[in-house]
Amino acid sequence: MAERIESYALIGDCESAALVSREGSVDWLCWPRFDSDACFAALLGDPSHGRWRLAPRDPAVRITRRYLEDTLILETRFETHTGVVTVLDFMPPRDEASDLIRVATCERGEVDMHMELVLRFGYGALVPWITHIEPHAWRAVAGPDMTILRTAASVRGEDLKSVADFKLRAGERMSFALTYTQSHLPLPAPVDPEQELRETIEFWRTWAAASRRTARWPSAVARSLLTLRALIYRPTGGIIAAPTTSLPEKIGGERNWDYRYCWLRDATLTLLALMNGGHREEAAAWRDWLVRAVAGSPQQMQIMYGVAGERRLTELELPWLPGYCNSSPVRIGNQAHVQLQLDVYGELMDALHQARELGLPQSDSGWALECALLEHLAEIWEQPDYGVWEMRGPSQHFTHSKIMAWVAFDRAIKDAERREWPGPLEQWRAIRERIHRQVCERGYDARLGSFVQAYGSRQLDASLLLIGELGFLPPHDPRFLGTIRAVETRLLHDGLVMRYDTGESDDGLPPGEGAFLACSFWLVSAYAICGRVRDAEALFERLLALRNDVGLLAEEYDPAAATMVGNFPQGFSHLSLITAAFNLCEAVKPSEQRSEHSAIKPDTETTHAGERST
Repeated sequence: MAERIESYALIGDCESAALVSREGSVDWLCWPRFDSDACFAALLGDPSHGRWRLAPRDPAVRITRRYLEDTLILETRFETHTGVVTVLDFMPPRDEASDLIRVATCERGEVDMHMELVLRFGYGALVPWITHIEPHAWRAVAGPDMTILRTAASVRGEDLKSVADFKLRAGERMSFALTYTQSHLPLPAPVDPEQELRETIEFWRTWAAASRRTARWPSAVARSLLTLRALIYRPTGGIIAAPTTSLPEKIGGERNWDYRYCWLRDATLTLLALMNGGHREEAAAWRDWLVRAVAGSPQQMQIMYGVAGERRLTELELPWLPGYCNSSPVRIGNQAHVQLQLDVYGELMDALHQARELGLPQSDSGWALECALLEHLAEIWEQPDYGVWEMRGPSQHFTHSKIMAWVAFDRAIKDAERREWPGPLEQWRAIRERIHRQVCERGYDARLGSFVQAYGSRQLDASLLLIGELGFLPPHDPRFLGTIRAVETRLLHDGLVMRYDTGESDDGLPPGEGAFLACSFWLVSAYAICGRVRDAEALFERLLALRNDVGLLAEEYDPAAATMVGNFPQGFSHLSLITAAFNLCEAVKPSEQRSEHSAIKPDTETTHAGERST
């Protein structure tokens, strides 16, 4: 039976990442990059598709685990009838080659240990050729890929696996280092696991020490910031949405997408989370990645890119992998990269605006590029698109997309006015006013008392919870408050927020997915900015309780099955957690940073001074 998604923990070296189960099995690892082929793909199949297990031979009586404080080093503690063993799993920040190191230490008594290494390159398809090259080293090669396993344990081949059995007594330890490099390169030098452990601890703790933590929930914010750092591709500054592909939005379903890419949708939340969290260098690298990625013809801007800004993300299916819990198909690549999504223009412009407001140094080509993008947006904003949720049906006039087009012009106008930069301000102001008027006329349903997902629709969409935070309307505008009430009425399931109306299945959930965690954090922020602080705090605490034992969140949560679903860990969920925490705790809040000095006044007088739960 497959491990539950929440049973995994993340380790990584800021260029690739692995998932380690509670049972001590590395079931997912893509080398050498986040989006490379996996050499361990048991997560989407079974052990024959690649894994690396290190655990006591006998079933453990009790398993507990944690990250070493302020690090991405995982410690798993196995208690057996004969003794206690801890296993440290970590990937040192990369030098030339990439290493995955596992160190087993006996704390008490004695424990019989078993190691099983099943390397399968090409997403579980290719069995490598393994040779014993040195007294304590084994090389595995398949085409361009090569790994070297170094350990003092006695390793033998068995049924196309590399296995080892050994006994540890109190105070003894055994180390395993698996190093990846390309097969045409010389053998990488051996690593010293103890030295690598010390340096990896220092790397993560130095980074964590620079973090700003909220007065309340500091450990949750710190862990989310560390998780975000683990998803940054250090050579370029690009930030992936998640290190996995094809973890289903509903067990057994077909909504299985590849999230190992960088979404413009996340741009502003990412920048604010990094800056508010005290990490200016990473925020600047992300801003620079954004500018490089979208550079070129404005007509060719995409909604997502590869970690180095690659544009061709061709979607394929891997028929030899059955999928997580038989949730097929397994996909690599993401066809949504060719969709028109108007919201990304607003996200990009907002992120670059916030970078300026927060004092990041400017790039030479930034403003000229933004003006060119706005010239294109002025021509296309009235077209239907596929929306923030990347709908694979017909295009529509999504309300959130139009609002984000308004954001794009609004932020450009503010930057030009404050800095006296050149630009067709009168045209931009006219378009901004026109978009605002159109959204309020066609995107708002007076009978529902709420904004709706698309023009002419009566469906709701959780993205509309961002209206107040984006500055499109003041947070106490009756139309925004009515939208919150409508979301509470129609999109809440077991207290968590669904993305949109899709009809209900037998379990009461929309078919095909669970509750979207980022949307639930958006409701926290919406409550906070309109004065419902107790409701915001209660929902935030509820969401924190959904994290797994090491503080990680997937994309979604299935209340009926009481399990996480979707790709894991999900950067969007952790970004939204950080933002909600700062909205609740800080004097200067992310919601205020985004909405400050909005140029649009409400069309009607506000009749609510804010709602507070009783």
